[in-house]
Amino acid sequence: MEEVTLISDPLEARLLAPEPGRAVRVGLAVPVSGTLGMMGPAVLSCAGLAVAELNAAGGLLGLPVELVLLDAGREPREVAADAADLVRTGAIAGLVGTHASDVRVEVVKALAGQVPYVYTPPYEGGESAPGVYLLGETPGRQLRPALGWLVTARRARRWALIGNDYVWPRRCNRAATAYLHAAGATVVATRYVPLGCLDPEPLFDLLLRTRADAVLLTLVGSDLVAFNRAFASTRLDRRVLRLCAALEENGLLGAGGDTSGELYAAMGYFGNVATDAGLDFVERYTHRYGWQAPVLNGHAEASYDGVRLLAALAERAGSLDPAQIDATSDGTTVTGGRGRLTVAGRHVDQPVYLARADGLDFDVLRAF
Repeated sequence: MEEVTLISDPLEARLLAPEPGRAVRVGLAVPVSGTLGMMGPAVLSCAGLAVAELNAAGGLLGLPVELVLLDAGREPREVAADAADLVRTGAIAGLVGTHASDVRVEVVKALAGQVPYVYTPPYEGGESAPGVYLLGETPGRQLRPALGWLVTARRARRWALIGNDYVWPRRCNRAATAYLHAAGATVVATRYVPLGCLDPEPLFDLLLRTRADAVLLTLVGSDLVAFNRAFASTRLDRRVLRLCAALEENGLLGAGGDTSGELYAAMGYFGNVATDAGLDFVERYTHRYGWQAPVLNGHAEASYDGVRLLAALAERAGSLDPAQIDATSDGTTVTGGRGRLTVAGRHVDQPVYLARADGLDFDVLRAF
C-alpha cells in the first residue's frame, strides 16, 4: 500500500507549501493533547489508511494526497487561527476535523468557507455554514431512539444529565430533555463541568440525592474515563444505568472495562459490528497496521470516512473550490466501516447502534 506523508509541524507546512500540480495537502485537525488527546493515535491511523488507499488509486484530482496535522486539543481560537493561517498561506486545500464542537464553531468562523471542511464526530446539529460537511450523528439519530428504548425496556425513569461545559453537551442535553419527557421519563438533575476539571464525588452525591436511576453522560475523553472508572467503585454502579454519547473502545479500555451490565453507549460505529462493510474495514485496517494497531472506534473510523468524503466531493465537483462542491454535493457517496453514506443537505444519515459494555468490549444490542 502507498506510503502516507504526514506533516506534523504546521510551521513546516506553511514554509514548504506544495508546488502547484505536485500534491494536494489536507489538514487533519485532531486532538493529540488535552482532554481528548487519547483519540489521536487511532484517528491518525484511520486517516492514514484513507490517504494510502486514495493514493494507491491515483490520488485526489490526479494528485497525491498529503496530510498536515493540526493539534485540535488546544484552545478553540488557537486551533482556528492556525487553520486559517494554513489556508491563507496555501499550505492546505481542505480540512478534515475530528475534535470537539467548540473547536468546530471557531474553525468555521475563521475559515469563512475558503476551503471545504469535513467535520466527522457526533455533533449537536444545526451547522449550515457554506463549505462545511457533517458526517456525525446528531441527537435525533443518536439519542432519541436509545433513550426511548432504555426508558421502555429498562424502565429508566429518573434521569440525570451530566456533561462537559461546552456547546455539544448543552445542546444534546436540551434535546434529550425533550426526548425523555416525550417518553414519559423525568429529568431530575443537570450538571456541567469544565473540560479537564472532573471531580466525580459531587456528581455521585447528586445522583444519590436526586434518586436518579439513569444518567446520560455527555462527558468526553479523559473526563468520561475518569467518571466511569470511579463509578465502578461505588455502590451506584449496579443501581444506576449509564448511557454515554461519546464512549468508544478506547474510553472503555481506559476505564478498565465494565462488568456491571448497566453501562451503555450509542454510536454510529463499533469495531465489532458484524456487517459486510464493518468486517471489510477491520480487515483492511489490520492488514495495514497489524494486530497491535490502535483500537478501532467510532471517532477513528469517522476520520477515514471524512478523508474519503472530502475526496469524493472534490472529484464530483471536479474542483476543491467550496462553492463548486456545495453546488454538486447532494448525492455524493462514500463507503467505509459504517457502510454506504450519502450526502444530503451537507449532512449524511446513518444507522446508530446501542451497545452495552461487556468487560473490555461492547455487546451491540440494537441498530436504530
